Amino acid sequence: MKPIWIVDDDASIRWVLEKALARENLATKSFSNVRDVMAALELETPQVLVSDIRMPGESGLDLLQTVKTKYPGLPVIIITAFSDLDSAVAAFQGGAFEYLAKPFDIDKAVELIRRALDESLRETSVEASPTDTPEILGQAPAMQEVFRAIGRLSQSNVTVLITGESGTGKELVARALHKHSPRAQQPFIALNTAAIPKDLLESELFGHERGAFTGAQTTRRGRFEQAENGTLFLDEIGDMPFDLQTRLLRVLSDGHFYRVGGHQPMKANVRVITATHQNLEQRVREGLFREDLFHRLNVIRLRLPSLRERREDIPILVRHFLVQSAKQLGVETKRMSEPAMAFLASLDLPGNVRQLENLCNWITVMAPGQTVEVKDMPFELTQGQEGAIAASAAPLVQDALAAGGAGLTSLPSLTSLENSGGWIGLLELQAAGMLAAGQSDIMDALGRQFESALIKTALRHTHGRKNDAAVRLGIGRNTITRKIAELGIDGAKDE
Repeated sequence: MKPIWIVDDDASIRWVLEKALARENLATKSFSNVRDVMAALELETPQVLVSDIRMPGESGLDLLQTVKTKYPGLPVIIITAFSDLDSAVAAFQGGAFEYLAKPFDIDKAVELIRRALDESLRETSVEASPTDTPEILGQAPAMQEVFRAIGRLSQSNVTVLITGESGTGKELVARALHKHSPRAQQPFIALNTAAIPKDLLESELFGHERGAFTGAQTTRRGRFEQAENGTLFLDEIGDMPFDLQTRLLRVLSDGHFYRVGGHQPMKANVRVITATHQNLEQRVREGLFREDLFHRLNVIRLRLPSLRERREDIPILVRHFLVQSAKQLGVETKRMSEPAMAFLASLDLPGNVRQLENLCNWITVMAPGQTVEVKDMPFELTQGQEGAIAASAAPLVQDALAAGGAGLTSLPSLTSLENSGGWIGLLELQAAGMLAAGQSDIMDALGRQFESALIKTALRHTHGRKNDAAVRLGIGRNTITRKIAELGIDGAKDE
């Protein structure tokens, strides 16, 4: 993504916007006058242009006129004073995306720039070649089912509902469905319905006529028009406001819609693919989602597995993301040690593939050395997830044992530890380290440690009475006697 350009002769305005956008991980480039911007435009273009209206020399309106002539798709936000209403009107008439009145609230300014950025990226996606679609990686059986489904749907225009947890790659699958469809050479337009404020969503979907509402100085095409003859992907459809669901249903039913403020029906030849992480059947029962719209969308349902269901794909994805992030940053690709890769594969990442990609970006930037070890991982993963569980549980166990076992029932169960990635993750990490070191007889070594830990804990709980310990462990008296002798455990007594 290209940077956002900020044009203002006031250094403090430039500094405030630079810092605010940097916190959003958005790159910026600043200019103090229009002349320098004009020169820079000969070599490159921004994703969004933010310009003051009054500056020494040429004005922001002059810059707006030039930009709209040469780069009509580039969103321009004009900064103006409250007292300069005539200039704001002129800015809109000149094709500005929006104006920002001084003194402005920085959060609102960032939100406005975000909207302009979405607009710019949306227009870019219309022009992008279908060959730009990222690959979907996966060898797990659950992903192979997804690939087969995409193949079966390749020559179809049928409506598809994609379900799955956040971060599982629903938009990638939607793009793949488009890429392999008869509409592949036509636009693919994506819209996250949960990311657009309710009062703007109708205009985003269907467009608006000039004068339809305050600030609508020009006619704007909606997503349906932009996706004409192509595919419209509506992400997080479960969050769509109820009244807009009615309008969407009408489009799906008869293929016609009206722009906001318009009176002429528009014809839509669009394939609609939707996605949600929510249970739509439950939302229908709760009265939050129209049942007739649900049946319209749920023609073919494609469920994406979570990363927990396809752990065998994690090494493939990690290597792919590490290469990708290294290429973007222009650095050498990091390598994962076997214990580190096993550690990643043992994690329960609630953000799924998206979280794993972000983690790989972090590793590329922050991990020291070219070979990444477990200790190089983010603190919240190595300490906050597994180490914290073990560290917090240990003193509780010790206190409970010192009290003769009282309070042990309030400790986390092994099941809850396993679900939170605790002792199972630690066991997997230990096994991976032993394998990487070339150690043999790992099953026997770890098995003996496991049995010894269980028996010692049970004996402490029963104050050394091995018969009682055998009963609590669910094994026979002869078995525990033999195990105590084999493992060299002290402190056991018959009575």
